[in-house]
Amino acid sequence: MAVRPDNRIVPARPGETLLEALLRDEVPIPYDCRSGGCGKCKCTVAYGQVELGPYQREALSVDERAAGKVLACIATPLSDVEVEYVPLVPPGGFRPRAWRAKVAAMAKAADDVMIVHLAVEGDEPLSYYAGQYIDIVLPDGARRSFSFASAPGDGRTIGLQIRRIPGGRYTTHVFESMKVGDTVDFEGPLGSFFLRESDKPILFVAGATGFAPVKSMVEHAFATGMKREMLLYWGTRTLGDMYARELCERWAREHANFSFVPVLSDPRPDDAWTGRTGLVHEAILADYPSLAGHQVYACGSTAMVEAAHPAFRSHGMDPNDCFSDAFRLAPHRPRVLDDGDLVRLGGA
Repeated sequence: MAVRPDNRIVPARPGETLLEALLRDEVPIPYDCRSGGCGKCKCTVAYGQVELGPYQREALSVDERAAGKVLACIATPLSDVEVEYVPLVPPGGFRPRAWRAKVAAMAKAADDVMIVHLAVEGDEPLSYYAGQYIDIVLPDGARRSFSFASAPGDGRTIGLQIRRIPGGRYTTHVFESMKVGDTVDFEGPLGSFFLRESDKPILFVAGATGFAPVKSMVEHAFATGMKREMLLYWGTRTLGDMYARELCERWAREHANFSFVPVLSDPRPDDAWTGRTGLVHEAILADYPSLAGHQVYACGSTAMVEAAHPAFRSHGMDPNDCFSDAFRLAPHRPRVLDDGDLVRLGGA
């Protein structure tokens, strides 16, 4: 199952409830009675099907059921599901709040990737962990999620990498209508995708604009003098889609503890590509018969993370050492798990 706001993938075992799966994976969902009586584990199933066991009607009203809410303790998934809950404590400790910003700068990094810098307004600086994300709030209340592509700084300017989704409402606006000086409302910081304390070497796996939070984390690691070994595998379809390849190559030249492996899934003939090809997570599996002793940070589409997570576990990765940021392409859009989805990321 996909879990929000953590943006994690949590495997559910046959016959277990949502709550059992979430607690086994240490997701901080509130709960108490575990029998459908208190209502504390109430959450929303954004898509997918669940089977409900007996519960007290006072804990879950008819209107709430119609809105997609369930009690995690008595809900058993019947398909892939996406679950949204309200954590007792925000991931990382930074409590999300509403912000307003002005577009300070815009630049195309590729035909379908726009780099946007926002100047945050207000008296308070925006504090966040490298790797977290924000929800841009549209005038009608709809939300689109984008990761910080900049390391935490003075809290006054943040960077985003926005990929254009064909027909996407917000990304079309960014590419066709947005201009410097425009106002942007957003909420954040959100998500639990940030570096954990450890001495273990780090493997980053990024699909398409899943590079954005990795950039945030890597630049933060450089700025703080972190000496852990870091290796980035970045997968895109073509060479032109790898819009920051030169930056990654410069990191590798300038920092002895950083290495970079680009992977193309569908290189064009004019790419003249002689490097790695295929799915990005499979390149890691080929290079690491054992992932024991590594921390893995995977960011890409839900499909990419869902494919990578069990594959990494089969190569000895400790589940407690895998952290993921799995974004859907648009809110509540059903997923089709084809090879193309394994390198897509972005809001619509």
